[in-house]
Amino acid sequence: MKRLFAGFLALAALTQAQAAAPKPLRALIIAGGCCHDYAMQPMILKEGLEARAHIEVDYVVAVDAAQKPDRSTKAKFEKYEKPDWAKGYDVIIHDECSADVKDVEYVKNILAAHKAGVAAVNLHCAMHSYRVGEFRNPVMPGSPDALWFDLLGIQSNAHGPQVPIQVTIADATHAVTKPLSGWTTVNEELYNNIKVFPTAIPMMKGKQVIKQKDGTEKEVESIVTWGNLYGKTRVFSSTLGHNNATVGDPRYLDMVTRGLLWSCDKLNDTYLKPAPSDPVPPSAKQFLPKK
Repeated sequence: MKRLFAGFLALAALTQAQAAAPKPLRALIIAGGCCHDYAMQPMILKEGLEARAHIEVDYVVAVDAAQKPDRSTKAKFEKYEKPDWAKGYDVIIHDECSADVKDVEYVKNILAAHKAGVAAVNLHCAMHSYRVGEFRNPVMPGSPDALWFDLLGIQSNAHGPQVPIQVTIADATHAVTKPLSGWTTVNEELYNNIKVFPTAIPMMKGKQVIKQKDGTEKEVESIVTWGNLYGKTRVFSSTLGHNNATVGDPRYLDMVTRGLLWSCDKLNDTYLKPAPSDPVPPSAKQFLPKK
């Protein structure tokens, strides 16, 4: 009788927990293009995000005409050719590296979904993608050259060498960063900020110490994580995430999870799950430094 009662209580608790869980957000990762491990990173992100929040993550990876991974700077996505390409998703995670895709109408179709209210998360090389016009010099918000940068909120045109980045909190009062702490990454690329738009919301900064040819050292600092308002749509971005060891770092995944939920206006205990017992995604374990 006691066992039966205990079983009933366990079942009741499970049913109550399931009833309390919200309908998961639906996220789509768009990944592919030059210079990064897009075979692994979408999987790492999916595992890390789904362990931390009530999110269901799908992903697509760029392929070329032969249906092989497109590792070029001109990688395009068939999905973006459709007018309703983001239908059914609450948030799109842009993880592309398509620097030489300059088709204005193609980019406008991507942006149309976000103008219509679909939240956006932009990671690493997404900041150097879709440079349809002048990008080497600061652009004017709202201008044709700022087409993609208006979504991002910060314009970057270059990055430094792969050396560790010291990440610090720029705004400890923001909902995304309030419980987070800074850390020092493995070797990473620090993207510059040549234009910070008025709509941008700096959250975290990164600093590198770079050795010069004459043997001296130079400190370089940039905003590495921020929010943006694209009309009424919330956008979250981070230039961190070149290497798998960073993408799989629990501190990075905590940051991206909170930023994604913020972009969807769901950063609360209803959508956050309890901290996972193992914070490292299975797909990332082979890449993280052994302690």
